[in-house]
Amino acid sequence: MSVCEFKPGLEGIPAAQSSISFVDGQKGILEYRGIRIEELAEKSNFLETAYLLIWGELPTKEELEAFEHEVRYHRRIKYRIRDMMKSFPESGHPMDALQASAAALGLFYSRRDLDNPAYIRAAVVRLLAKIPTMVAAFQLMRKGNDPVRPRDDLDYSANFLYMLSEQEPDPLAARVFDVCLALHAEHSMNASTFSARVTASTLTDPYAVVASAVGTLGGPLHGGANEEVITMLEEIGSVANVRPYLEERIQRKDKIMGFGHRVYKVKDPRAIILQHLAEKLFDKFGYDNYYDIAIEMERVIEEKLGQKGIYSNVDFYSGLVYRKLGIPTDLFTPIFAIARVAGWLAHWKEQLIQNRIYRPTQVYSGLHDIPYIPIEQR
Repeated sequence: MSVCEFKPGLEGIPAAQSSISFVDGQKGILEYRGIRIEELAEKSNFLETAYLLIWGELPTKEELEAFEHEVRYHRRIKYRIRDMMKSFPESGHPMDALQASAAALGLFYSRRDLDNPAYIRAAVVRLLAKIPTMVAAFQLMRKGNDPVRPRDDLDYSANFLYMLSEQEPDPLAARVFDVCLALHAEHSMNASTFSARVTASTLTDPYAVVASAVGTLGGPLHGGANEEVITMLEEIGSVANVRPYLEERIQRKDKIMGFGHRVYKVKDPRAIILQHLAEKLFDKFGYDNYYDIAIEMERVIEEKLGQKGIYSNVDFYSGLVYRKLGIPTDLFTPIFAIARVAGWLAHWKEQLIQNRIYRPTQVYSGLHDIPYIPIEQR
C-alpha cells in the first residue's frame, strides 16, 4: 500500500458525496439542494429551509403546515432535563450546556430504529423543536430565573426571541432572526458537519450525532468566531482606531476574526445578506458605534488584504445583527447551533443511506524499534 500524502486539516480531500449543499468559493455561490441562498433568504423561512435540506425538496403547503405543527407541539422539554440544567454552573458556557443537554435527550429517546422513517422524522422534529428551548432555558436559569414556556401561537424564530425575554419581538426583528437561521443552516463539509457524519457512521442515535457536532462547533475557529468579532469591536473602540489596530494585526500575521474563509475567496454571500439585514435593523432601531467600526474595518481589510482573497465572512455581520437584537454575546454560537441542526440532520439522514464507518488512515512520523528501558535505569 502506497504512503498517502498528508494534508493538514484534510484540506481539499473529499470526505463524502453529498447532494445537500454546494459552495463555489471563487464565485461566491451557496446553494441548498440547488436553490441559491439569496432566493431562500428572500422567499423562504427557516423551517421550510430545514425541510428542504433534510428531505431533499421543498414541501407542499400541506406538508409544511404539518411539519410546523409537529415542531410547535414538541417545543417543551422534560422537567428532568430542566432540573439537570438548573444544576449547571452559572459560569458555564452555553455551548457546553447545550452539548450536555442535547446528549441528555438521547436518554429519553434512546431507541435506535434507524431503518424506520417514523423514528427518523420524530428525531428530526424533537431536535429542531427542543434545541432552541434548551438554549433559552439555560440563559434564564443561569440568572436564577425560571425558563419561559414556549408559545404555540408564535412561529419558530419569534418564539425563541420571546423565550429569551418573555416579550413578543418586533416583526422585523423576528424576520431578520429567521433569515439568520436559514443562512447558518448548512455549509457543506465544515468541521462540525464532518464530526456529525463521523459520529453518524457508527450508527449511534441522532442525539449523540448532534451533541458531537455541537462540541465541534464551539471552538473559536468555527462557530465561536462570531463571539470573537464583538470582542474585537469592543477592543477597537472607535473608528479612528480601526486602521492602526488592523495594521498591527496584519503585521504580526494575526488572525482577524470575521474575515477570510477556507472556501470563499470573495465576500461570503451570507455576509452580503447579513449586512443588508443589519442595515435594516440599524435603520429602525438606531445606529451605533459598532456599525461604524465594522464598516471601516471592512473597507480597510479590502484595501489591505482583498488582493489575497480575504473578505468578510458570515461571522462578521452575524455578531452585529445578534447584538442589535439584544442577544448576549455568549449565545451567538448556540444560536449558530440552533440553525445548523438542520444541516447536521440532513447529513445524518444522508449518511444512513449508504453508510460506511469512517476509518481514515494516518501518516506515521514516529520512531521504530525503540527498546524498552526498565524503570530503574531511566
